[in-house]
Amino acid sequence: MVFPKPSSESDLFLHSNFASCYGGDSLPRFTMPQNSMPKEAAYQNIHDELQLDAIPKLNLASFVTTSMEEECNKLIMESINKNYVDMDEYPATTDLHNRCVNMIARLFHAEIGEDENAIGAGTVGSSEAIMLAGLAFKKKWQNKRKAEGKPYDKPNLVTGSNVQVCWEKFARYFEVELREVEVREGYYVMDPAKAVQLVDENTICVAAILGSTYNGEFEDVKLLNDLLLQKNKQTGWETPIHVDAASGGFIAPFLYPELEWDFRLPLVKSINVSGHKYGLVYAGIGWVIWRTKDDLPEDLVFHINYLGADQPTFTLNFSKGSSQIIAQYYQLVRLGQEGYRSIMENCRENAMVVKEHLEKSGRFNILSKDDGVPVVAFSLKDRSQYDEYKISEMLRRHGWIVPAYPMPPAAQHINVLRVVIRAEFSRTLAQRLVFDINNVLHELEKLHLPKVINNITEEKKELVESAVKKTALDAHREIIAQESHKRQKIMAA
Repeated sequence: MVFPKPSSESDLFLHSNFASCYGGDSLPRFTMPQNSMPKEAAYQNIHDELQLDAIPKLNLASFVTTSMEEECNKLIMESINKNYVDMDEYPATTDLHNRCVNMIARLFHAEIGEDENAIGAGTVGSSEAIMLAGLAFKKKWQNKRKAEGKPYDKPNLVTGSNVQVCWEKFARYFEVELREVEVREGYYVMDPAKAVQLVDENTICVAAILGSTYNGEFEDVKLLNDLLLQKNKQTGWETPIHVDAASGGFIAPFLYPELEWDFRLPLVKSINVSGHKYGLVYAGIGWVIWRTKDDLPEDLVFHINYLGADQPTFTLNFSKGSSQIIAQYYQLVRLGQEGYRSIMENCRENAMVVKEHLEKSGRFNILSKDDGVPVVAFSLKDRSQYDEYKISEMLRRHGWIVPAYPMPPAAQHINVLRVVIRAEFSRTLAQRLVFDINNVLHELEKLHLPKVINNITEEKKELVESAVKKTALDAHREIIAQESHKRQKIMAA
């Protein structure tokens, strides 16, 4: 262990970081320092700088879980030094991983026997899970084409233009043509009929989304399956479906158990889900599940033995922590189906509270659906005075992170504000959010310059026009100050 030398004799008697030399100097930014510093000083300086980050619970842009029970936090810290890849050294951790795979696969109605192990893997998130699923589809398609003596150099993948960017990454990184079904105003998800029209003999799969990033809407996987079955029957192809259930995979089984979107549909061969979203675990865990062993080509699975035993592995990385896997197992057994159902119902109800208040304001169009991920996506009916980006900016002053963004191409003229309702978002916070949104709307109306100019005298107009380069708030304050000064003069006379 390295023990730093004090920078001065007086430092030996100073216990406060703020009174020492370490409180007066900024931390290095580009070059590793030559000398060490006390652990208390290192902690305090980094801790203080991190206070500049937003409050995670008020970050309504993110689907990622920001709060877990203290007992689970203890398990995370107890296992934070375990490398998951060391399966032979940490067999209990490996077993917990396999239990998670089996539980999630059965939740998605995988075709496995009562005592049979499911086929799947834990990942660092849905992005890695999608890469693995895509590779499996590509490899299986290539193997089939090779066996038939047909070209296998031009694979394509069909999705909607509303897909998350990880699908674009997969297509670019692994040289697969991405065929996107454009969304349109009023219909912001992939149209199954148009998707099937884009399918040809080189299509490795069609990817459907259970919970669009843009508005939380579920795509119609059942209709896609039925239409694709017809096309496969007509052409002799075997085009499969992958379901990107990153957001909706832990919602649909509990809120919409009768909805057919998973392995109950014969063409669905693999599903990914984010444990760190509505799986209720901190960032860093996703899952990919295959329908059967035949849907994961064996030549993609590596076998290593230099860690003490033969270990099959199919991941894009090697070393990774065990904490999130253990946290996922904790949530599955701690909450059970009853707990997950209750939490998802609360999320849906809180989303309805936000939606109903926004509708009552008369200012917004609601672009999200009641059935889907508990997300409220909304846009302004009238953008003549201010837009969604200004509302997003003003909400930050109240501590809220509510993103504003355009819809996908072909509907990108529509800007959207989106509020993600997570498990830790209480009814109190929901009511406070709509209260602050209303306050922001009132502030923006007061700050609208044309309205101010139309209601003031010519004498005041000159002052306003000279303040155009200032903020609207500064101009308004200056007018008030002048009026107050005039009143004082009158009273003095």
